[in-house]
Amino acid sequence: MSPTAPGPPRALARLQLHAGFTLDDAADQVDYYASLGVSHLYASPLFVARPGSSHGYDVIDYHRINPELGGEPALRRLVERLRTRGMGLVLDIVPNHMFAGPGNAWWTDVLRHGRASHYAGYFDIDWRSPDPLVRGHVLLPILGKPYAQALRDGDVRLVQEARDYALRVHDVPLPLATSTMESLRGAGEPSTVLAAHDAARESGFRALHALLEQQHYRLALWKLANDTVDYRRFFDINELAGLRMDRTRVFEDSHALVFKLYAEGLIDGVRIDHVDGLADPHRYCRQLRHRLRRLQRQRPADAPRGPAHVVVEKILAEGERLRPAWRMDGTTGYEFMDQVGALLHDGAGEDMLTELWQAVSGEHADFATVARAARRQILVDSFEAELDRTARALFDAARADVATRDVSLPAIRRVLVELLVHFPVYRTYAGGLGRDAIDEAVFQQAYARARRHVRIEDRELLAEVAAWLGGQAPRGLPPGRVRQARERAMRIFQQATSPMAAKAVEDTACYRYGRLLSRNEVGADPGHLALDIPTFHALCEERAREYPHNLLATATHDHKRGEDARARLAVLSQAAVAPHWAGAVGQWRARNASLRLLVDDTPAPSAADEYMLYQTLVGAWPLQLAPDDPRGLDAFLERVAQWQRKALREAKRRSRWSRPNEPYEEACERFLAALLAPGNDFATALHAFVQRIAAAGAANGLLQAALRLTTPGVPDTYQGTEFWDFSLVDPDNRRPVDFDARRASLAAETSWDALLQDWRRGPLKQRILRELLQLRARHPALFARGAYRPLAVEVDGQPCERLLAFERRLEDESVVVLAVRHHVHVLLDVAVPRWDAQATTALAGRCRLHGMAAARYRNVLGGQEQAVDGATAPHDWLSPLPVAVLERT
Repeated sequence: MSPTAPGPPRALARLQLHAGFTLDDAADQVDYYASLGVSHLYASPLFVARPGSSHGYDVIDYHRINPELGGEPALRRLVERLRTRGMGLVLDIVPNHMFAGPGNAWWTDVLRHGRASHYAGYFDIDWRSPDPLVRGHVLLPILGKPYAQALRDGDVRLVQEARDYALRVHDVPLPLATSTMESLRGAGEPSTVLAAHDAARESGFRALHALLEQQHYRLALWKLANDTVDYRRFFDINELAGLRMDRTRVFEDSHALVFKLYAEGLIDGVRIDHVDGLADPHRYCRQLRHRLRRLQRQRPADAPRGPAHVVVEKILAEGERLRPAWRMDGTTGYEFMDQVGALLHDGAGEDMLTELWQAVSGEHADFATVARAARRQILVDSFEAELDRTARALFDAARADVATRDVSLPAIRRVLVELLVHFPVYRTYAGGLGRDAIDEAVFQQAYARARRHVRIEDRELLAEVAAWLGGQAPRGLPPGRVRQARERAMRIFQQATSPMAAKAVEDTACYRYGRLLSRNEVGADPGHLALDIPTFHALCEERAREYPHNLLATATHDHKRGEDARARLAVLSQAAVAPHWAGAVGQWRARNASLRLLVDDTPAPSAADEYMLYQTLVGAWPLQLAPDDPRGLDAFLERVAQWQRKALREAKRRSRWSRPNEPYEEACERFLAALLAPGNDFATALHAFVQRIAAAGAANGLLQAALRLTTPGVPDTYQGTEFWDFSLVDPDNRRPVDFDARRASLAAETSWDALLQDWRRGPLKQRILRELLQLRARHPALFARGAYRPLAVEVDGQPCERLLAFERRLEDESVVVLAVRHHVHVLLDVAVPRWDAQATTALAGRCRLHGMAAARYRNVLGGQEQAVDGATAPHDWLSPLPVAVLERT
């Protein structure tokens, strides 16, 4: 008899599936994750994606499970295995966009039939382009050369495929319009037809061009995409076309398999990717929740009977909250990653780090200024087409009303740019009723900031635009052109702000501002270095009240550096370390000056790029890598070089994806290779510095893991991070996981002392995860619904700023968590990261913890047990680890 099916997720384990790691491979790891204490696997998108996709976000068919992953039979085998261990499955879904290319039958049909296609309304295409050449067509910016040259060089050609005709651009097949196909079929023998369209001859060039003019698409040079593309993209990726998920037909068609899988008990929840890209996230989320609730009664007896677990991928700015009206269980946890990361940092070192960054880089702007500059650049470099589309939508709204018909498009564009540059959140959610109070407060911030930067003569127009974008409710207007134009302008504007913000902040500013890279993470504000304990407590209490099933993430498939790399770099913020870091950087820059090359009469790498490289080397250096290990250094070099190339292009200063500066990139790579070359003592110096802070970094990592598994929410463990995670940005963070090593480690009955002695390999972290996941399994209701209560910690009657203490309680169940932060002075230069009363005087003896219920407690991370009557000495529990989790026995 199978175990009872799981209820709401207790703990997730995220797996990235692809042809190299299929659903059957995932099934092979079910026993491992069950033994670890996970309740649900959490799968990357499973629907048919672009052939060879490594992530599944480039969907081409929503109606089938990807055969590269094993198809639906493999999914059923995985779920059967999960059910035997009492586990469930949560699925990542991608409603915002699809891959716009071969294999996508919907997109192909649009290219073949144009606006007459059944699927023309599925994609967010602007058929009203101001360019007469493009109007009524889909612009395909896929040519590697200018149009005429591409035709003459044979990059675009007519071919015969399966006894019919098609176009090929390089190796990409494109369908022909039905009328064109019929004309070609009646034009004679295929060989004659193909020869007549051979652009190597002038007559063939004219014939091929004439044939292309008859299609429902227009071919263009790829570099024109950012200026002229006429369909909504995912960020600035031409191959990912946005969907009109606000249309019921599109919603139902693209979610039919999701609903089938849920009704049959094959999935138990979903993660909604990029919810802010949708036209109406509020409507979409409520619609999805409603449909899933209706399907609950159809689920089989061995499937959970409770509501589906549904979370959204959403970046929340400081002070922003997820809307309760969406009826979601929460977000995917980026805000927790920001909060716990900031908690590990020490505000005492902020000024020193700021001065060091400014002195080395010569850049004095704060992060907010850097981000605004990035937004302004991105609008022109990457989102000119989206900016133009939004401005034209507003222009249409102006022209629709006789009172504003004298407003010009250039003026609208000017005020729009300032609004977008100064927008404080990713997006607002105004609808027919206009902006609610939350959105109005946000918009007023953007309006006030924009007003200081627009021309004086444009300020009145800025106020008008603010009204058109939801300040005045469209439903308050009479039905007709004005109302329709306002609603369209709002929709386009709100869908534009999110990708622009993400591209400017996450993918540009975070690669430019290098004060401390551990804070340059998705969902974080690099301008805010540290978080105090009372604020962290308040955020946890709020989450327990509002979103107790919110995901808690510290590593994802999108992170910029691994959770333990960030934890190690956080050590540099401590006042005891920052001066040593500054000294090391000064020595390294002087020592390595001769390795820099000149490119266009400027050093390569630049001072800022070199400083960020040193941080990356310190954060990502593997714990077991020796400086005289040539093979290990080569592997490390390859990983860091891949990161460096991406970082240089994302920063968009000396290089970029659209125009790679190969001489500069090559010079930077040669500099990196020289740093780690045999015979160069820099690797030895780097290794020595890492060893000084490694134990403190590891202690930070253990604290971070413990808080993820004990604070309110559902912990999400990203694949492989049960061991130390010093990964870099993708694709490095998606490398294959050595599950054999993790299974063997989990099966071994190793003492805590042995784990501490061998802490560099990673089983110590895995053991902590296992113990805490098993604790959650013993107390599912406590962690799902239990209160979060801060506990007072005092030293000689004063609050202790270094010891975090809280209780999770539900009725007579209680778990108390004690954690020490900022303890580098204890762990600096130590070989084994032990914490005990003899190691420091800060907490020994004089520190008291108040508010615990009178009971007997056992530390699940060490085993010590004792009775407590209201107060206890933390140092009695904090040995040998800097964190203790006390289970009431």
